[in-house]
Amino acid sequence: MPIRIGVAGWSLPSQVSTEFPTVGTHLERYGTRFSAVEINSSFYRPHQRKTYMRWAASVPPDFLFSVKLPKAITHERRFIGCQDLVARFVEETDGLGKKRGPILVQLPPSFAYPGEIAEHFLHDLKAMINGPVVLEPRHASWFLPDIDMMLKKQHISRVAADPAKCAQGAHPGGWNSLAYFRLHGTPRIYESPYSAEAILKQAKMIAALNACGTDVWTIYDNTTFGAATQNALELMNMVQTMPLPHNTTSP
Repeated sequence: MPIRIGVAGWSLPSQVSTEFPTVGTHLERYGTRFSAVEINSSFYRPHQRKTYMRWAASVPPDFLFSVKLPKAITHERRFIGCQDLVARFVEETDGLGKKRGPILVQLPPSFAYPGEIAEHFLHDLKAMINGPVVLEPRHASWFLPDIDMMLKKQHISRVAADPAKCAQGAHPGGWNSLAYFRLHGTPRIYESPYSAEAILKQAKMIAALNACGTDVWTIYDNTTFGAATQNALELMNMVQTMPLPHNTTSP
């Protein structure tokens, strides 16, 4: 089962530029070291299908993109009356072809669990994507056993986030064949680098989950001052030196 480590976005901070080739676009250079990236810009604005196609053509065959669902769906319409927006998003991201990885559904902290509205939306999204979906709820009402069971039945994984809005949000949930970690930086979100101790802890967590046959994604989002890329490289190096029973996908 693959282990994927990457960053939210593919900018290459100057402090780690020597870790990458000097020739090519940032994405092409990024793809020589990492096997995954999270596209966050899709949350704010749509990208044309041909843009996704160009990105897919820039990376190795086994590279995967996770893509964040637009905020118009998750934050504005909150799953209601957004079939047209979902269809557009699916058609656009189809441009990634087989390189489209998990679709990230991040919810606002004020979005309480809406019952059947969520169940129907997630079911339809999963069917339209025909691929993995990961959910990052941030309201306490989502972290209940019945909801976790619903996610398992729909084969939707719950994101493990740091820092988490709720204590349960720090741990993976839902469908356990895929674990997706989003590490935003702590104590200063988006800014703080992770210590060697924190990175080692994440490496051990990855090893334990992978030993159970779980696909594991770790995305660093502490990008403001460039720490994310450095931390991702450090984690990748740690994981590659650990005894792992399953496949580690990294260039």
